[in-house]
Amino acid sequence: MTLSQRITQITGGGSDGWDLFRKARRMIEAGIPVTELTIGEHDVRTDPDILDAMDRAARGGHTGYAAVPGIAELRAEIARRVETQSGVATTPENVLVVPGGQAGLYMAHLAVCDAGDGALYVDPFYATYPGTVRSAGAVALPVAARAEDGFVPRASDLEAAIDGHAGRVRSLLINTPNNPTGAVYGREALSRIGALCLRRDLWLISDEVYEGQVWDGEHLSPRALPELTDRTLVVGSMSKGHAMTGSRVGWIVGPEVAIEALENLATHMTYGIPGFVQDAALHALRLGAAFETRVAAPFRRRRDTAQRLVAAQDVVRAVPMQGAMYALLDIRATGLDGEAFAETLLERERIAVMPGESFGQAAAGHVRVALTIEDTRFEAALVQLLALAAELAGELARERA
Repeated sequence: MTLSQRITQITGGGSDGWDLFRKARRMIEAGIPVTELTIGEHDVRTDPDILDAMDRAARGGHTGYAAVPGIAELRAEIARRVETQSGVATTPENVLVVPGGQAGLYMAHLAVCDAGDGALYVDPFYATYPGTVRSAGAVALPVAARAEDGFVPRASDLEAAIDGHAGRVRSLLINTPNNPTGAVYGREALSRIGALCLRRDLWLISDEVYEGQVWDGEHLSPRALPELTDRTLVVGSMSKGHAMTGSRVGWIVGPEVAIEALENLATHMTYGIPGFVQDAALHALRLGAAFETRVAAPFRRRRDTAQRLVAAQDVVRAVPMQGAMYALLDIRATGLDGEAFAETLLERERIAVMPGESFGQAAAGHVRVALTIEDTRFEAALVQLLALAAELAGELARERA
């Protein structure tokens, strides 16, 4: 008996990028103390007030089947939120509630790509992007963004990727604020992307799960650009802005015709998500912007700490930290690539970070540091990382002398 190629080829026959993360977790399970700076998991868990709302809803009987596209009140609240933030008229019919942002990305690609269609995404990328595209039956087409361009893709490179694919190309996936680079796409960049999508008849899938974590500039959803309103599917989530990573509540916002079709997909795929979890998400959204600012505040502080420490030495360079809960650090002066440096850091200092290579070749020679532990511990861990980099760079210099 054999399994389908759709399943067996999700990682493209190679690593899924999570090897070092799993190694660190095995060490922790074995009782070895490891400072975990790998994934975007808040160090403060879901607010008790939100958990109380979830408990009240469950004990109040909202434990049966919930409406597949999402309960009416939650869809309406998401629509109000999106309209306020983007300035684009949005109704509940433009909203589908889904089990987390990851499911939203998968469902969005299923909605716009047929088997064998090309689906573009920007390198560096969140580690699941290629597998998400492949699992939807599409052909994963990475387009390298360049450090000198602030890791925002060039239209010419996107065009070349489209022209280089033998079949039809149907979609482009972008992520702003970006994981892992922290790049925030401005209006000019989004306008260039919008013009490309019009010219080449592409759907734009916009991953905006970090929308509330912008440190420099402002978040602009591409759906706010008139040329993109009717060809954009926005994926959002409660995970990052409300510290509800385990609750698995997200949404897709798009044209009514697309959301109607996606509701049909949800009926045959998930049959909705628990009503009491949706009630908790509704309560969380109604806590307003001040609550989201409070959730994001620790990451802003740690980002400022990272900038200060990196600026005080000359071995490691930081990619501009415009948004999201990560610092992408260039460690090539050590003579190691990202994977080797991350392995060395884990073995010597018991600090776990993600190799840049987990996020594509454009991030090779970097490591991604999550800003996700208490401030004092974070600063101490980053000091250790920088000290190790300086030691390795010194060894390299002596070898070359």
